[in-house]
Amino acid sequence: MARSAVSALLILLGCLLVPVSVLTVWVHDIVLDTDRYVATVAPLAKDPAIQDTAVEQVSKAVDIRHNSQEITDDIASWLRAHGLPERAADTIEGLAPQLDSALDQAVRKVAAHIVRSEQFPAVWTGANRAAHTAVVSALTGKGGGPVGVEGHTVTLNVGAAVERVRQQLVDAGLPAVTGVPDIHQRLVLFHSDRLDTLRRSARLLDLAGNWLPALTVTLGGTGVVLARRRRRALARAALGTALASLGLVLLLVVGRRYYLDHVPTSVLSREAASALFDTVVRFLRVTVLTVLVLGLVVALGAYLAGPGRLPSAVRGRAEVLADSAARWGAAHGMRTGRAGTWTADHRRGLTTAALLVPVAVFALWNHPTVLTVLLLVLILLAALAVIALLAATGRTGAPGRGG
Repeated sequence: MARSAVSALLILLGCLLVPVSVLTVWVHDIVLDTDRYVATVAPLAKDPAIQDTAVEQVSKAVDIRHNSQEITDDIASWLRAHGLPERAADTIEGLAPQLDSALDQAVRKVAAHIVRSEQFPAVWTGANRAAHTAVVSALTGKGGGPVGVEGHTVTLNVGAAVERVRQQLVDAGLPAVTGVPDIHQRLVLFHSDRLDTLRRSARLLDLAGNWLPALTVTLGGTGVVLARRRRRALARAALGTALASLGLVLLLVVGRRYYLDHVPTSVLSREAASALFDTVVRFLRVTVLTVLVLGLVVALGAYLAGPGRLPSAVRGRAEVLADSAARWGAAHGMRTGRAGTWTADHRRGLTTAALLVPVAVFALWNHPTVLTVLLLVLILLAALAVIALLAATGRTGAPGRGG
């Protein structure tokens, strides 16, 4: 009785730790890994919503319209001094808004050209690579560099792109931009009154990242081994893992809504915020969906290996098909000889090995996905089919055996 209780407790703890383990893997492999982080956010440089936001921010930063009224007033005063009628001078003074609009269009045109050119992805990637240390610092409560923490807001400095726009405007014959002070325009990445809580959570995930996934597997595996009915315990552990993963999926949905509701629309459009969030958590989504599908697959496999009516019918049908194929092959002169006999005698061990190989491959696979799980399942089914067919030919061809 005590053994069963300990087994159930260990399995429960393992299932509850699954979402946290997935989060630690994401923090380590994306948030705290420069190459993977840069590779993750690199596609954002070509995202239309991000580009539109960048154009808007850069255009605001390169603000040269404040001199327009002064310029038109100076021209009108000079013309008055040289005999220009007052009405004509007033008309020239009224051109300031049109000049503002023309300058604004020029700035936006240059900004859009840079942001949508082949130069911007390099600027974006380089800035993010240089900023990675600052991202980690932001999550641990420290600011600095292109990425920083200002109160409850995490921001990214886009000054490099702004400086390029300003230089191109100067080259295009708009020297008024030389009076613009040094640019430190920042693009808001995240804003929340609970930023301090998120920092603490990130630190805890970082500390647990080295041992929590292994502990989770160990707890669940030990619980299954201690169980009196291991197959049933395995099925329950797998289902618990799938349910815990589903809970994390729902948490991501809620987190996405929370994030979008707390990013100021004045500095980051909802479309750009959506693209940013979806890109950063893409690896996390892939991982949690992979764990969910893996749990369902293992649970289904454990069920089909059981004594129930449906599992027995499925296995019986597979044996009938294998025997029919073996008899057809024998009738057409296709025999496996000793290989078939040996397979029939060692079928249990071969089946166990066929099950363990995909498990080992999955464990060693670098960042497996749902497609990885499905591929390994197909390979496993093919291996089991080959074993069943060889065993059937061994039974058919061996003297004294059925068939």
